[in-house]
Amino acid sequence: QVQLVETGGGLVQAGGSLRLSCAASGRFGSTYGMGWFRQAPGKEREFVAGISWSGSPTVFAHSVKGRFTISRDNTKNMLYLQMNSLKPEDTAVYYCAAQSRVYSSLSVPSTYDYWGQGTQVTVSS
Repeated sequence: QVQLVETGGGLVQAGGSLRLSCAASGRFGSTYGMGWFRQAPGKEREFVAGISWSGSPTVFAHSVKGRFTISRDNTKNMLYLQMNSLKPEDTAVYYCAAQSRVYSSLSVPSTYDYWGQGTQVTVSS
């Protein structure tokens, strides 16, 4: 089993930045791809960004491309999401997730086996 805990959420004004962190514990060495997803009130959970075990490739949702960066540090069992130029529409609960085997996709939620509890990100206009 792998446990994931997200931190770094909060309230920020539009145009601001936040950095989310995800700490993994347990059998982290058994994970492969990792990703960030988000869910806004009344909406389905959507893919934000994904990264392979080696750090490349990375994949981003069109809505965040050029503004968000995903990275990981396997020596520290950490996953990060740097969010710049935040917009009110980025407001959501952000979830960290990990895959337990190699998949061809990093963006499909059903390919992720482990999920964190989420951290709230609120962007005010």
